[in-house]
Amino acid sequence: MEAATNKFDARAIWALIVPKVDRMIGQIGGKTPHVAGADGKYDDTRIDWWTSGFWPGILWILYDMTGDERYRQAAWPWDERLERFMLQPNRFDHDVGFQFLPTAVIKHTLTRDGDALRRGLFAANFLAGRFHLKGGFLRAWNGDHQRGWSIVDTAMNVSLLFWAARAGGDPRFAQIAEAHADTVVRRFIREDGSVNHIVCFDPETGEYVETLGGQGAAPNSAWSRGTAWALYGMANACRHSGRADYLHAAQRVAHFFLAHLPEDGVPPWDFRTDSPPEDEPRDSSAGACAASGLLELAELLPPAAGRAYRRAAERILLALHRRCATWDDAGHEAILRHGTGHRPAGRNVDVSLIYGDYFFVEAIAKLNGWTHRIF
Repeated sequence: MEAATNKFDARAIWALIVPKVDRMIGQIGGKTPHVAGADGKYDDTRIDWWTSGFWPGILWILYDMTGDERYRQAAWPWDERLERFMLQPNRFDHDVGFQFLPTAVIKHTLTRDGDALRRGLFAANFLAGRFHLKGGFLRAWNGDHQRGWSIVDTAMNVSLLFWAARAGGDPRFAQIAEAHADTVVRRFIREDGSVNHIVCFDPETGEYVETLGGQGAAPNSAWSRGTAWALYGMANACRHSGRADYLHAAQRVAHFFLAHLPEDGVPPWDFRTDSPPEDEPRDSSAGACAASGLLELAELLPPAAGRAYRRAAERILLALHRRCATWDDAGHEAILRHGTGHRPAGRNVDVSLIYGDYFFVEAIAKLNGWTHRIF
């Protein structure tokens, strides 16, 4: 695999991913993985935690790319498991897109399974029910003090609503998705292309109140994974709706992300901190998500204009491959090291994150011809 080491070669990196995922199937088993620490072992979280869809999402991509029934069998039960948990006391919230797009939606796309279609539409109804009519936003989390909160992560989850409008024949889902995307453009994406993580609205009137730092360093900082959510989410919103204002918003965020990317290609956890970026923890998951979003952005533009975004994605993916991947450690259960979950809270810093693994696999699959988009 020398070519994958010295220069970007999507085929060579894919050839490393396949045996890695094969090992992960045995290592992860029935776990619901989120974080792997210094020991390289993935934890086992509740299935209603927001990251529960990413491991089966990896499996469905491998099945779609290879046709190997082992991946299909391993991925098949996850949407049923999620549905069962939804019918008991749970903590599902705005992130059901992250959970049902890589399970029920891709399962229905690839197999036409009727139960998967029903489960995907069920999740879309749940997400649509979180829409605040006056404020034009999807509510984040479930706490009483969070009734007027919305977060940039939801820019990615609206893809579930766009899908439901097509699959279920009900345009109201797309109308809600666009209303929330409009709010992302207006309230989350700043003029310079950086983004707010949490925006608070009055829960009664829907009027803007304030922004909060959330997982960023401060309310006016530039949390890198939030930037990636906005970049990718707005590119998706353009692809689903055809609206040029979403495309321009995605480009503005992309330019900010790339202008602040360190020379080595792996983003810090926040682009705007008191310390120099090189002294801060990196976030490989932000890089992987941004790279996949940049590939979407490239496809929305004419080839000459999109080429720069594709090359930027390849630069980031090569950096992740060379600086963060665990190819040399067969016992490590994750693909990427050096992710950062919640730096301000001191949680999951310099770890492996299952969503970083997912977006890395997704991006490399796209560069190898994968066309069945999940988000």
